[in-house]
Amino acid sequence: MIARNESPDVPFERSINPYRGCEHGCVYCFARPSHAWLGLSPGLDFETRLFAKPNAAALLEQELAKPRYRPKTIAFGTNTDPYQPVEREHRITRELLEVLWRARHPLTIVTKSALVVRDLDILAPMAEARLARVMVSVTTLDKTLARKMEPRAATPARRLEAMAALNRAGVPAGVLAAPMIPALNDGELETILEAAAAAGARTAGYLLLRLPREIKELFEEWLEAHFPDRRAHVLNLIRETRGGKLYDPAWHRRMTGSGPYAEMLARRFEIASKKHGFVKNDWQLDTTQFTPPRPQSPQLSLF
Repeated sequence: MIARNESPDVPFERSINPYRGCEHGCVYCFARPSHAWLGLSPGLDFETRLFAKPNAAALLEQELAKPRYRPKTIAFGTNTDPYQPVEREHRITRELLEVLWRARHPLTIVTKSALVVRDLDILAPMAEARLARVMVSVTTLDKTLARKMEPRAATPARRLEAMAALNRAGVPAGVLAAPMIPALNDGELETILEAAAAAGARTAGYLLLRLPREIKELFEEWLEAHFPDRRAHVLNLIRETRGGKLYDPAWHRRMTGSGPYAEMLARRFEIASKKHGFVKNDWQLDTTQFTPPRPQSPQLSLF
């Protein structure tokens, strides 16, 4: 149930994805190509043909109960959003949180959904025990642009409201300004960080647009449909940050790019973060409280 990675530029080793595919429909989503592995399209199928893991909580409990298991923070929302609309019905993410809370196991969440506040009854006590933190993804404050980029995600205002609610409840909730798209939403970087600071965020991050595999074609088609007047300019700026290509998968460059534009964006983020008092790694989660689940012994069935 727990996915593991050894990527040197990813800040987590373990993650859980309750769903494959995502209803939010974000055109830039780097998870889209995963649907091609199933023989489905990274385009419309990714948004409409979803896969849920109804036995996820039971599988997680089994994994945590293994004698050799050693706790490390588990990240949610690393591929598809754990709080996308289908979660309202299936509640798989909530069931997983319940397992982790019982086991006193730390977790992090990245989401662009306001549904995360539904689980404050679990997240608040976990945060008090230094077992939980959240990052809310905010790509733009422009509702019209958000509807084009992320047609079925929560509006920017609702995401900021969720961030504020989490912070008021004692759950440290920062902002992830991602992805920044040249000549489209990159001009909002400072205002996004300002709005997040007003919502109580103390940490912030950003990522530059990534276009691996089939996403390149999907993104070009989307630009032609919604922003034909600036399509060439956007693509040229992306190539500037990717060594002349639309994507560079090299470690330590794929998240932030390279070249003058990428360096300028990084500097802007640094200045805005300092202005609003954002700090790095201000909330270290605790793995020492971990208590392995105790599955029922099969011997009990004999009595």
